[in-house]
Amino acid sequence: MQDAITAPSALTERLYPPAISLREIWPYALLAVALLVQLYFVGADEGATSLVPGHYVHEFVHDGRHLLGFPCH
Repeated sequence: MQDAITAPSALTERLYPPAISLREIWPYALLAVALLVQLYFVGADEGATSLVPGHYVHEFVHDGRHLLGFPCH
């Protein structure tokens, strides 16, 4: 009888997600940042929010913009 009271139930085990360490997350966080930077350069670099002066980045990724369906002209 005592064993049934002290044993954790399946309900309490489902309430708490497993702990994830920073060592396990950082590769995915780095990948997410790299993808966001790539999305910026391909999709949002039109000049108004450009981090690079001129149209060098726009011309470099111009065909990729059309391939991915981003409007540019």
